[in-house]
This record gives sequence, C-alpha cells and structure tokens, in this order.
Amino acid sequence: MPKYDYILFDLDGTLSESAPGIRKSIELTLESLNKPSPDLSDYSKFIGPPLAATFSGLCGLGVEDTQKALVIYQDFYKDYGLKANRLYDGIGDLLKKLKESSAKVAVCSSKQQKPANNVCEFLGITKYFDAVCGSAPDGSRKEKEEVIPYTVNVLGGKISDKVVMIGDTKFDAKGARLNGVDFIGVNYGYGTLETMKAEGASVFADNVKELEALLFA
Repeated sequence: MPKYDYILFDLDGTLSESAPGIRKSIELTLESLNKPSPDLSDYSKFIGPPLAATFSGLCGLGVEDTQKALVIYQDFYKDYGLKANRLYDGIGDLLKKLKESSAKVAVCSSKQQKPANNVCEFLGITKYFDAVCGSAPDGSRKEKEEVIPYTVNVLGGKISDKVVMIGDTKFDAKGARLNGVDFIGVNYGYGTLETMKAEGASVFADNVKELEALLFA
C-alpha cells in the first residue's frame, strides 16, 4: 500500500538519465547563435533549473538572445536530446507497481510541457502516469514551487493532502519545502546531497529499490 495519495516525479535525473542529450542541445544552440559555450561537464549546473535560467545565468545570454535560444533549443532537443534519454534501472517496474496501486502519480517537471510529454512517450512510460505536467510555453509556471501545486491540482488533489515530491536537485527540494509537502531525494541523479540538504531535505534513496521501500508501507 502506498504511503502517499499523490506521488510527483521530477523527470531529468530522477526518471530519466538525460544530461548528455541536454548538454549537446545547449552547445548546438549556443553555436548557432555564435555564442561561446561554458564548461558543461558539471551536470548539476544545468539539470534542474528552468532552461531560461541556464541560458541567461550559466551561459550569460541577454534577454533577447535567451528567448531566441529557447526556441532554437527545442529543435535541437527533438533531434538529439530526446533520443539520448534512457530510464534509470528499475524505474519501469516501480512505475508499473505504482500504477496498480491507489496512488495518483504524475511527472512534475520544470521542462516545458510538450518536451516533457515527448520524453515520456519516447521512454514508453506515459501509460503509467495520471498526468504529465511541465512549465508553460509562455515562460510561466517554470519554477518547481509553481509546478508542484499545479500538478496536484491537475490530479484533483490539494496541497494539504498526502503529497510527496521525488527529485534529484535542490530545486525539487526547495519546491517541496515551499509547498509544505514531503520530499524524497534520489542520490543517483545530477544534484548533490549537500545542496538538497541545504533546502531542508532529510530523506534520501541511493537507488530505485530504496525509493520503492520509501513509497510503500
């Protein structure tokens, strides 16, 4: 029996190993804009935050170039990033078990809605979710603290219900903390234990088997 009524999964670094494809898409985007690419070897710097924040902050683009980059990136991601996704070991079995339970389960990602849907379709996991939720195309609802209540509402619940956010970065932990919902950090993704702890996280899973044990009574 699941411990929660509403179970929200981050996508990149939690369900899917996706960083190499995202990195290549960012580099190709910057190249097309004739902009230098920063060192992207540390995946924690660009997996987790909204894409606009990556282009403006990490890549140093101005407002106009950031908007151009967001559009160009989506084309490169369709060609390169999407196909580089793969599920972490054990995720498929866990999602199947959750689908057969009483819990409502959703993807809760800062990735834009359409790309999030495309990734889930590519990985063959859409069928396991009651909803796939991401940021809005107009740039709104991009922070995880905004996507969490939106997702719970789509599922027909309320933040006061038994909700857990599962993620691998400080952005997921912060979103859960600001909404007052439980958080489980996964240590196999792209974030760090220290940065998640700094946002109040205290429950962690080193692998999918440990995650499953935390989700079921």
